[in-house]
Amino acid sequence: MNIELQEINEKLLTDSSAFVIETDNAYQSRLHEIADDIALHREERPIILLSGPSGSGKTTTAQMIEKILDEQGIETHTLSLDNYFSPFSPEERELYDAGKLDLESPKRVDSAFLTEQLNAIEEGRPVELPIYDFKESARVMSGQILQRKPGELVILEGIHSLNPDVIRIPDETTAKIYVSVRTRITANGETLHPSKIRLMRRMVRDRLFRKRTLSDTLMMFRSVEEGENKYIMPYKYRSTYDVDTFMAYEICAYRDFLLEDLRSMSDEPELNDASAFLADAKALSLDVLPDTSLIREFVGH
Repeated sequence: MNIELQEINEKLLTDSSAFVIETDNAYQSRLHEIADDIALHREERPIILLSGPSGSGKTTTAQMIEKILDEQGIETHTLSLDNYFSPFSPEERELYDAGKLDLESPKRVDSAFLTEQLNAIEEGRPVELPIYDFKESARVMSGQILQRKPGELVILEGIHSLNPDVIRIPDETTAKIYVSVRTRITANGETLHPSKIRLMRRMVRDRLFRKRTLSDTLMMFRSVEEGENKYIMPYKYRSTYDVDTFMAYEICAYRDFLLEDLRSMSDEPELNDASAFLADAKALSLDVLPDTSLIREFVGH
């Protein structure tokens, strides 16, 4: 799907609040469709696997689907695949310190432990949930016990959630969701690839909450994108449901966060298109964004 930047700007200038609400409602409507179908099949498919590339809005989408199901009276629990990473071995620690460890590899997940817990959860047996300490590269047990009751659902959210080498439970017990930015913005005969939207999301979030420069984020994104092409994209065909998390107003919200610095990075030609589209976009104040907006995952609140 494509959308013209001129159309975005016109809607923003006409009534920015109505435009934001219209966009958010379309996204919410898709999630309600998915949640309704998941609810119909919850007895045979109690495990929901949600995957997507970096910056796709996986976390918010998982939380919103959980909320919709909870409001239907279907108790739903969301788990992060990140908490099932394997602690570093001494050899991996050396590779990590040397910057040579592939952090995007599905081998970073402790599939045996994850499978053991998912099987127990599906069967209604109690499990103690783990937490991964990224500073120490170690897994600790949280003390939180999850015991799924009949009719309850569990969402597992993470980049490798559709990879059958990582998730080794029967397909027939799972529903699968693939989340990403799919819509392309066009202007003056040029097209902005969806990956640039995801890059903008990461740049804003990293700058605001992780104290990273735009250059740092760009360098990391290159590595992440390579991992996505190898480890995530090949499995998106397995999804039961697809969600386009593109918000038509979002580059307008990122404009003032990024444009000046992107212009100063003219020595990075791969950013020229993002800079040009942001320059032509009308600025949108964050004040008009509801707390439930998906892009609050990146801009805060």
